[in-house]
Amino acid sequence: MKTIKGPALFLAQFAGDAAPFNSFDSITKWAADCGYKGVQVPSWDARLIDLDKAATSKTYCDELKGVAAQNGVEITELSTHLQGQLVAVHPAYDTQFDGFAAPSVRSNPKARQEWAVDQVTKALSASKNLGLTAHATFSGALAWPYLYPWPQRPAGLVEEAFDELARRWTPLLNHADACGIDLAYEIHPGEDLHDGVTFEMFLERVNNHPRANMLYDPSHYVLQHLDYIEHIDIYHERIKMFHVKDAELNPTGRQGVYGGFQSWVNRAGRFRSVGDGQVDFGGIFSKLTQYGFDGWAVVEWECCIKHPEDGAREGAAYVAKQIIRVTEKAFDDFADAGTDRAANRRMLGLE
Repeated sequence: MKTIKGPALFLAQFAGDAAPFNSFDSITKWAADCGYKGVQVPSWDARLIDLDKAATSKTYCDELKGVAAQNGVEITELSTHLQGQLVAVHPAYDTQFDGFAAPSVRSNPKARQEWAVDQVTKALSASKNLGLTAHATFSGALAWPYLYPWPQRPAGLVEEAFDELARRWTPLLNHADACGIDLAYEIHPGEDLHDGVTFEMFLERVNNHPRANMLYDPSHYVLQHLDYIEHIDIYHERIKMFHVKDAELNPTGRQGVYGGFQSWVNRAGRFRSVGDGQVDFGGIFSKLTQYGFDGWAVVEWECCIKHPEDGAREGAAYVAKQIIRVTEKAFDDFADAGTDRAANRRMLGLE
């Protein structure tokens, strides 16, 4: 067993144009002041990182790490959630996802996809230069519009979608391997990899690639009514990253998991600040510790009610209390009778 590292904070939801959220120096100072020991960095935000420079310059990466260390935190991982989403986009979502891309490739799906692949490639190289071991991303989605089987899906549709998804990601997984980085796909509705079954479908098509792994976020399982504790039992060897995000599912006679097209605050399933929802984090931290997860517990703040700065400060304290310092001795050592092999054989009636 190993002690989980943390608390850390995903900076994506906090970066902005006003101080202290508008530069890497000031936002890391703020995060440390909130009680965090690490920060997960969104690679698409130029206010926090120059991805082109980070991909090619270890000196720049050392300087970035130095700023973080001076302010009392570590860089835990980089994220390409937005760029990874664009590796595979169904045409139904072209307009909605165009805003994730650089202006020069918008309204051009082919160029946008090539740009996304280049971005993920650079982020993996940057992760290597930063001395990291895992990288957060989304898989993108080709089959998602056909999630519900009505009208009836034609034979082979889903299989073709996952075949293509694997073709697009295999070169990136190979580059991740060359960089010594685990690609941790956030298992997330809206992505083709949205539960354990779909992850397995993808894993089979990439020949169980050792770098194809998971970012575990229980909030997305609560909203699917999936057993997020057993999920750890099944996939712990592939879980390389952990988002501490809370959620609640309160179905009524009017709506359930689909939410009735309502706003987040009016949905039966909604994200909450850490500690305010229904996730059993005590069970999760125990289970991950049991299996030797030694990555970071990264707070991802998303809440339709609470102010983000309050959620951030409360989240740091909450995670710090959940982290289990693993024992170096057995609890019943005091009762050790000090037997040897001969005594054991006598106890078994063999001598």
